[in-house]
Amino acid sequence: MEIDWIQWPAFAASLAAAYLVGSNKQGRRNTGFWIFLLSNVLWVVWGLDSGAWALIALQVCLALLNIRGLFKTES
Repeated sequence: MEIDWIQWPAFAASLAAAYLVGSNKQGRRNTGFWIFLLSNVLWVVWGLDSGAWALIALQVCLALLNIRGLFKTES
């Protein structure tokens, strides 16, 4: 199955999330971390299809950091 197209929504989600996480407003930061988690999932899906194991490992680690960010933003 060819899913190379999925890297573009993953790319866009990563940029949008980075923009939102930099906000001074807690709600926007929180949304940014959720979008980052979405981008992590998209990158893992793309990485599995492409055999990009280092990218998958990176996304798992970044997802853990994004979950940490969610908890810190909500407190």
